[in-house]
Amino acid sequence: QVQLVESGGGLVQPGGSLSVSCVASGFHFTLAMNWYRQAAGKERELVAAISSTGGKINYADSVKGRFTLSRENAKNTMHLQMNSLKPEDTALYYCNVNLDGEDYWGKGTLVTVSS
Repeated sequence: QVQLVESGGGLVQPGGSLSVSCVASGFHFTLAMNWYRQAAGKERELVAAISSTGGKINYADSVKGRFTLSRENAKNTMHLQMNSLKPEDTALYYCNVNLDGEDYWGKGTLVTVSS
């Protein structure tokens, strides 16, 4: 049974930093993984994607230079370090994997950027 569990969300002031993590189980973790986010009233958007080995990482233009995605395959864990946070980064952040053509999602972790 595929499970993705996000953690680490919270309230942070503009300009601050936060790290969210995703722990995966139920499948071989050697797959490309993704972080998405969805703000209230908006569509879910891809934030960052990482290859199976971590050697290739892509970021949305809106977070490039501020967010850093990494993974620890030995721990089935993926991390998203978010710096210089802006109010527009406020959203539910979801971990995602596509396995045999099917998308799996965690329940999300809420990141709120506000003073």
